[in-house]
Amino acid sequence: MNIKKFIINNADKSLTINFIKGKAGCLSFEYLRVFTPTMASSPKQKTLVTHKKIVMLSAIESVGKHGFRLIFDDQHSAIYSSEYLALLIKEYEPRWQHYLTELQASGHSRETMINITQL
Repeated sequence: MNIKKFIINNADKSLTINFIKGKAGCLSFEYLRVFTPTMASSPKQKTLVTHKKIVMLSAIESVGKHGFRLIFDDQHSAIYSSEYLALLIKEYEPRWQHYLTELQASGHSRETMINITQL
């Protein structure tokens, strides 16, 4: 599936993806960050991504036939193919529910950690 355009909504922290064939989907920045393709490539080395509830999408860059580089404000970036983005939209509910279950079982949170420094 080829992508026609992206619409970044910073207020909702979401990315709308419009495909050339008329399909569209909307994903939160947190969901995109949690399901980064680098995590999907090696299930055995999968690390649970936590504390990304308020992550922001800083930029999107085209990387030719490979897809699009999504750059997040936590200094993470990854290349998302059109096919992978379509899969994330299609499998949103089961992926998100599984993530929330894993998160709860691990004792971690979606909330950002605050580092307190003593002066």
